[in-house]
Amino acid sequence: MIGRLGPRATAAAALALPVLALIAYMLRFDAPRSYLAIDAVSLIAALAWVAAGRAPDALRTRRILTAGLVLLLFVPLVTGPQLNGIARWLPLGPVNLHAGMFALPAITVLAARDVKYAPLMLSTVLLAALLQPDGGTGFAVTFATVGLYHVTRDWRFALLCIVSFFASLIATLHGELPPQPFVEHVLQDALATSLLAAPALATALAVSFALMLFASPLEREARFALGGALFGFFIIALMNTYPYPLIGHGAAPILGFGLALGLVRRETP
Repeated sequence: MIGRLGPRATAAAALALPVLALIAYMLRFDAPRSYLAIDAVSLIAALAWVAAGRAPDALRTRRILTAGLVLLLFVPLVTGPQLNGIARWLPLGPVNLHAGMFALPAITVLAARDVKYAPLMLSTVLLAALLQPDGGTGFAVTFATVGLYHVTRDWRFALLCIVSFFASLIATLHGELPPQPFVEHVLQDALATSLLAAPALATALAVSFALMLFASPLEREARFALGGALFGFFIIALMNTYPYPLIGHGAAPILGFGLALGLVRRETP
C-alpha cells in the first residue's frame, strides 16, 4: 500500500496519522475545544506545506535558513515567557510555540545535507537546550546524531551523540514542569481511561516514525536524522514530564515536522 503512494502523500500520511489519532482522542475525552482548533488548523497548514514545499536550492540560502532556525531557539531566553526559570516557548499571540519542537526537525534535515557544518549546527542547538533548559530537545539532538552516524559513519556525530546525551540529562534534571492534560503523560493517561486509546495512539506514532524513516521524500541521511529527532522527543516524553510529539496537543510539533517533511530537494522524486 505504501509503495502505491507518492512520496509527498507518504509524508502527509506520516504527519496526519498521529495528529488525527490525537484529535479523535481529544474529541472522545472532552479536551478543550481550543486544543482541537489549534491542532486542526496547524495540521492543515503543515499538510499544505508538505504538499507543495521545497528546500532552497542554493547551499548558502539553506545555511542562512538553518542559522535562522537555530537562532530562533535562543529567542525565548530574551522574550520569555518563563515558567519556573524555564524559557522554551515562542510567544505568538494566543499561542506559545515550543521552540525546540518547531525548529529542530527542519534543522536536522538541513544539517544532514551539510555534513561539513552539521556538528556545529547541532552543537549550537544543544547549547540552547542547556540554557532553556530543555532536555527533550537535547535528547532529540542525541538521537538525530545517532541516525546521522548510522548513515555517514562520521566520528564527529558519534562524539556529539555522547556529549548531547549527558548534556540532555543535565537539562532534564533542571527543566521539569507540572503535567498538562492531553499534552504530557498522554499515553499514561490514555491507558488509565481506555484500553484502546493508548495502543491506538502509540501505533499511529510508530507508523509515523516508520514512514519518516523509510518512505518520506527525503534522502537517507535526512530521513534518519528526522526519525531520530522524533524518537528523541518521544522517549523523553515517555520517561519524564514532557510534551508528546504529534500525539500530544501542541502546534509546534505539527508545524515543525510538517516544515521538515516539506523540505524536499528538487532532484528528489
